[in-house]
Amino acid sequence: MDKYNFKKIEKKWQQIWDENHTFECSNDSDKEKYFPLVEFPYPSGQGLHVGHPRSYTALDIVARKKRLEGYNVLYPIGWDAFGLPTENYAIKNKIHPKIVTEKNVANFKRQLKALGLSFDWSREVNTTDPNYYKWTQWIFLKLYEKGLAYKKKMPINWCTSCKIGLANEEVVGGKCERCGADVIHVEKSQWMLKITEYADKLIDDLDEVDFIDRVKTQQKNWIGRSYGYEVDFDFVGGKLKVFTTRVDTIFGATYMVVSPEHPIIDQIKDQIQNYDELQAYKQEAAKKSDFERSEMAKTKSGVQIKGVSAINPLTKKEIPVFVSDYVLMTYGTGAVMGVPAHDERDHDFAVMFNLPIIEVVKGGQDVQKEAYIDKSDKSILVNSGEYSGLTVKEGIEKIGEYLTGLGVATKKTNYKLRDWVFSRQRYWGEPIPIIHCDHCGYVPLKEEDLPLVLPEVESYEPTDNGESPLALLDDWVNVTCPICGAPAKRETDTMPQWAGSSWYYLRYMDPHNNDAFAGKDALDYWQNVDWYNGGMEHTTLHLLYSRFWHKFLYDIGQVPTKEPYKKRTSHGMILGEDGQKMSKSRGNVVNPDEIVDELGADTFRAYEMFIGDFEKKAPWSSENIKGSYRFIERLWAIQEMITDEESEINLVKSLHRLIKKVSYDYENLKANTAIAAMMAFINEVYAVKKINVEDYKKLLILANPVVPHVTEELWQIVSKDDSMLNQATWPNYDENLAKQDEIEVPVQINGKVKAKITVSEEQGQDEVMENALALDIVANAVSGKTIVKKIYVPKKIINIVVK
Repeated sequence: MDKYNFKKIEKKWQQIWDENHTFECSNDSDKEKYFPLVEFPYPSGQGLHVGHPRSYTALDIVARKKRLEGYNVLYPIGWDAFGLPTENYAIKNKIHPKIVTEKNVANFKRQLKALGLSFDWSREVNTTDPNYYKWTQWIFLKLYEKGLAYKKKMPINWCTSCKIGLANEEVVGGKCERCGADVIHVEKSQWMLKITEYADKLIDDLDEVDFIDRVKTQQKNWIGRSYGYEVDFDFVGGKLKVFTTRVDTIFGATYMVVSPEHPIIDQIKDQIQNYDELQAYKQEAAKKSDFERSEMAKTKSGVQIKGVSAINPLTKKEIPVFVSDYVLMTYGTGAVMGVPAHDERDHDFAVMFNLPIIEVVKGGQDVQKEAYIDKSDKSILVNSGEYSGLTVKEGIEKIGEYLTGLGVATKKTNYKLRDWVFSRQRYWGEPIPIIHCDHCGYVPLKEEDLPLVLPEVESYEPTDNGESPLALLDDWVNVTCPICGAPAKRETDTMPQWAGSSWYYLRYMDPHNNDAFAGKDALDYWQNVDWYNGGMEHTTLHLLYSRFWHKFLYDIGQVPTKEPYKKRTSHGMILGEDGQKMSKSRGNVVNPDEIVDELGADTFRAYEMFIGDFEKKAPWSSENIKGSYRFIERLWAIQEMITDEESEINLVKSLHRLIKKVSYDYENLKANTAIAAMMAFINEVYAVKKINVEDYKKLLILANPVVPHVTEELWQIVSKDDSMLNQATWPNYDENLAKQDEIEVPVQINGKVKAKITVSEEQGQDEVMENALALDIVANAVSGKTIVKKIYVPKKIINIVVK
């Protein structure tokens, strides 16, 4: 037996896969399709870090298993290559962003191929390719045609160093997240996409997809749909409108708060005694992002508007009005009624400013110390006049009806979601295909004139006046109007990086089509993505934007499904060996190239999957990875134990249990426990020192999705021919043989055996304990007592401690 030589083996099989186009799929297949997808990477100059392959390998396992099960598998990859980091690097080093991107992509591609990932490289896409962004521009024009793209003047976050607009999420403590420079607010005309038109569909259709709960929750929270009332409070001879979901608590409203940006402040400027103080507070608030301002845990701040007050429409009492940055002008009306007894933020604010806290919903706790926010039927209104004694639900209905009858309230559905700011004042992005004519207004380019190619420029430096560098290109900017022929100008802002990533999965279906973003036959065959995995950081904006574009394309008859992704999961981050997030500054970054060179791609893949629960963070360990290498060495050495005899019956049973477990685990992102089970099976083989060749080949098929190179090599060795494992068939298991052996386990209560219960190896601790407690004799023994401790020692004993 030759020694395991991973460098020779991995190079050999990667070359075979390339030459044979092994993992390319067909749009013209009678097989059932399967489309797993990973988020395509941004090709940075740093190359891959060990966090990227965790997601790629997890779905590579699924893709390989599905092929072995007979599916036509589309497992694609591409590059999300527009963006500010590349542009900044280009500016600093005087290299065109296109050249920087080409270099970075080449490096990423080399790294991915070295990991043996079974991507269909024939479908590779790149968002900076004009043949790709032609269709990004086409989708934008369709949005414009349907009134969902519009231009509006609005205040934006402006980085004084990068000299571009920033999203709220890119501003931290008044500083640019990227460069640390001060951020100011400037008024600018921006292209917007009306994503708010799709707010209800984006929430309601989550019921039709298989997304993990935390992803659905993030989507719903970001959209922030709430039902309530807009209520008018009398205020300085006029009305101040608030939005509330808890109109039942209005008797407990002891103050009001308006956003620092609320126009009412300037409208009553002459009646305010501390106007300058309010303006100073407004300037400080402008340095914070919406996220920072609305964060529950932060310390509340504010300033009372002196000289004015409001009137509670039910109690008719005067209440003070404050300005505070925890109220956003972009949500609701920009004003809220403060009910400190029944809202955590209001309570914090009231305590800070020594404001009255009046209980109006009875909850059995001291509302002076903590807000009571339960809305169930057990909560009853108190101190609410004639409405006292009603449940919260009844109170909302009755008080809402009364205020509506008075003409001071209307039912309202509100959303936190705002329309999507779609302009960026930078060079390295998709040109927006719009011309502005003084006579005809905004004129879209004709479809036959797409793509509008990004022009070559000598300088990518941002301008001091806030315009895109494209604005300096007179020959490109100055054109004639397509409608009237008068002098006109091109739009010089470019699209955000989110644009190209909002529809890329569709292009994978038909990447070389010159007549459409994807042909109807391809779309009808592939339908949508069967399984999408990516980072939790992309489960709000990217996922939301992508779902919005897809729903729009569905509404105009361009795609056959309402949702782009049937299933969405997310992976946990791989940390440095110090347990911290990997970063250059900490010096804890692990380069996958070094691991592959030292221990091989199969070892790297196995360790990435074995490192822990896929959905949770896990620290890297240069010591523990050696265990994955030993796993492969032991798998390799089994070839010396092959026999033509039948495997021992216990080993056969274990193999069938292994097939059942691995099949389940791969489909449920539990490759770590699948690998552990294979390690245990290999130990059994070593114990008996022999295995039938066909059983060994089944083991190789099970291990192949995780360690594809070594298993292909072993398959060829033991088959004694040129057959390839990737053409094999996923093994089935016999349920009778896979059945776990059952044993009797005693059940003790406070150390005394009360019963016995039959358990099998496949039962988990919770199931065993639940079954034990369900036994009549056990249930009677613990009835009326407090269970202090429950212990299950697998296959040995169950002990329940009561008092």
